[in-house]
Amino acid sequence: MTVARPAADAETTGGSRAGPQIGLLVGGLVLLVAVAVLSIGVGARPIPPADVVRALFDHQGTDEQVIVRDVRLPRALLAVAVGAALAVAGALIQTLARNPLAEPGILGVTAGAGFAITLGSGIGLAAGQTGQLGCAIIGSVLAALLVAAVGRSSPLRLVLTGVALTAVLNGVALGMRLMLPDVFDTYRFWSVGSLAGREQAPLALPLTAIGVSLLGALLLSRTLNALSLGEHVAHTLGAGVARVRAVTLVLITVLSGAATAVAGPILFVGLIVPQLVRRPAGGSVPWLILYAMVLGPVLLLIADMGSRVLLPTGEVPVAIVTAFLGGPMLIWAVRRHGAGSL
Repeated sequence: MTVARPAADAETTGGSRAGPQIGLLVGGLVLLVAVAVLSIGVGARPIPPADVVRALFDHQGTDEQVIVRDVRLPRALLAVAVGAALAVAGALIQTLARNPLAEPGILGVTAGAGFAITLGSGIGLAAGQTGQLGCAIIGSVLAALLVAAVGRSSPLRLVLTGVALTAVLNGVALGMRLMLPDVFDTYRFWSVGSLAGREQAPLALPLTAIGVSLLGALLLSRTLNALSLGEHVAHTLGAGVARVRAVTLVLITVLSGAATAVAGPILFVGLIVPQLVRRPAGGSVPWLILYAMVLGPVLLLIADMGSRVLLPTGEVPVAIVTAFLGGPMLIWAVRRHGAGSL
């Protein structure tokens, strides 16, 4: 006969399990602050961490403080927002598709943004940063809506639709760029994901959208716990599967679309970060999202620091650095957690 565990014992066990997770989250936040301070100090003119902190809290108008406040702090905040958006979008799409190898690009978001910028450049709507930002957001949203409309019946159909649409849009956009050299010149600066100079663009709307969507992901995470166990289990637990899937798709679209629009396509963040935090999260979607929200910015800040110092003559686009980091990190994750986790 099975004896029910007393409620007090269950609460004690839950609290003991949450204790290490809270400690890891606090440690991750401390690491994020430390890496952000180091990132602000790295550049053509190195600034010690103590001077960075002093510039942030005691502004006296010196050259170093102007560099910190007007250039490097906005860039660091942009890296935090983009890193969190891509990592959480990756965690959401992996949970929704029940595939740890899924990443936000399979919804056609990146391809939609690239196609829209290519088309906008051809008709004169993507001449400056503001035009490129607007075209990228519109293209990513329309592509994701099309994928969701066609593939909403099942996670597998959703993935297949996204892959097919991505191939079509990339092919058409490539043909346009080959025929129109001016379009190619505009596209190539956006297509290599980078944070350099992007902090000067009008970012109030996309960053606000990212912040609201991150909050929405946290609010939805408990319901996603049930969906991660399968649709039949979710129905049994009373979750509205169709509604949860639709809201999740909206959040993924906004997060990955806004991040791609402001920084260009940056690969591996949405794929690798959820893999690294899956085991500490212990199968809990809320903890998975919280950890991704912290580790994503850490990874992108580290990659951004590397992009500034790898070449003595200039910066390497941060997307190239994340690609170099992503391959070994994926291999490490597979060897550490076993191929069964994939």
